[in-house]
Amino acid sequence: MAVFVALGAFLMTLAGGWTAQRVTDRRHLVLGLAGGLMLGVVGLDLLPEALEAAGTEVFGVPAALLLFVAGFLLAHLVERLLAVRQAAHGGEEHDGRVPEVGLTAAAAMVGHSAMDGVAIGAAFQVGGGMGTAVALAVIAHDFADGFNTYTITSLYGNARRKALAMLFADAVAPVAGAASTLFLTIPEQLLGAYLGFFGGALLYLAAAEILPEAHHQHPARSTLLCTVAGAAFIWLVVGIAD
Repeated sequence: MAVFVALGAFLMTLAGGWTAQRVTDRRHLVLGLAGGLMLGVVGLDLLPEALEAAGTEVFGVPAALLLFVAGFLLAHLVERLLAVRQAAHGGEEHDGRVPEVGLTAAAAMVGHSAMDGVAIGAAFQVGGGMGTAVALAVIAHDFADGFNTYTITSLYGNARRKALAMLFADAVAPVAGAASTLFLTIPEQLLGAYLGFFGGALLYLAAAEILPEAHHQHPARSTLLCTVAGAAFIWLVVGIAD
């Protein structure tokens, strides 16, 4: 049942990526919306779940928040190191951005989607009602995941086929994650740690890359409205799920 329900997440992820492709003539609006969606996912979905799941504190600070900061800093460090390495070897950048960073970020999105599938499977182990509620929440926000995965990969100058490959991997990941729960159970604290770490990396991409690019050539009110709309959409999804 969990795997069957996860197929809904598969379709919604592909729908999000398809939407991101079709509005390339409004790139600034796409990026503004993607930034808002990412901000909403981190602040309203990932962090609350991470804080609840991780539980423990390290020197007076919740472990999830420490990993959140670590994820943010690591994303910044990896981007800078790849940029320096690319320049040293005479590689090409795309508007100052290294394609490998986009692929790495997209891979993290795929990992997150796999954990969504695990969440669906674990919830169905608890009960049918719980499984249905979690599945609806995952399916609703997987549209944003697909949208962001394609947008991030493309933004860093990767070829369209690579962006589509990452989108397909992101769509398959929830199904694989749900199937994995037939054989294993992930400790709740480990899941919380992962969510905190991933949230920090995602926030870095949204704040340092996606949103500045959205306003670079088109500093329009419509771009800002798309960002607000993206965050509000995630708030609506979280509210309905609860």
